[in-house]
Amino acid sequence: MSNSKRAARSRQEILDAAWNLIAQRGAEVSLSDIAAEVGMTRQSIYVHFGSRGGLLVALVRRADEREGIFAKFDAALEAADPRDRLDRYVKAWLVFVPKIYPVASDLIRLRATDADAAAAWEDRMSDLLGCFRKLAESLAADGALVKGWSAPRAADSLWAACSVQAWGLLVKERGWSPAAASKTIRASVARVLLD
Repeated sequence: MSNSKRAARSRQEILDAAWNLIAQRGAEVSLSDIAAEVGMTRQSIYVHFGSRGGLLVALVRRADEREGIFAKFDAALEAADPRDRLDRYVKAWLVFVPKIYPVASDLIRLRATDADAAAAWEDRMSDLLGCFRKLAESLAADGALVKGWSAPRAADSLWAACSVQAWGLLVKERGWSPAAASKTIRASVARVLLD
């Protein structure tokens, strides 16, 4: 195995181990904890990621990559019917949320006091907002948005309505099933945004 392939495999192993540790124990886990989990030194983790912040950003990006969320968004954008497009897009996201919830909710919890957690969270939310903008622009181009909604405001509304926090309130706080939360959120955004 070449050095670059070995390094890429090591990087993925570190990220997957870090994900599991954070999901179990919270984002306060140290680089030493992660290094011990994968049988490396803390310095080896620094070589791969540069800092704890670099590791957290790479960690959340790896989750996106592992689940193929952006490919699912692109596939949803192919739907000709705007209502179907919106539903597929939001459904893809809401199927993804339970998979990231243990780590995402901890990053949300820590972001006010932990700059690394805040940077990782902001990195992913910036990309997600960009994806929702792409969807909203496609709906606007089809004349499907309710009068008075601009694509940027529709994207902001989608981003908030479909947030990890909103999902967590319904599923974790109120005991809804993920399927019921998904169905309700999808129906709500369609009612609010589509003509």
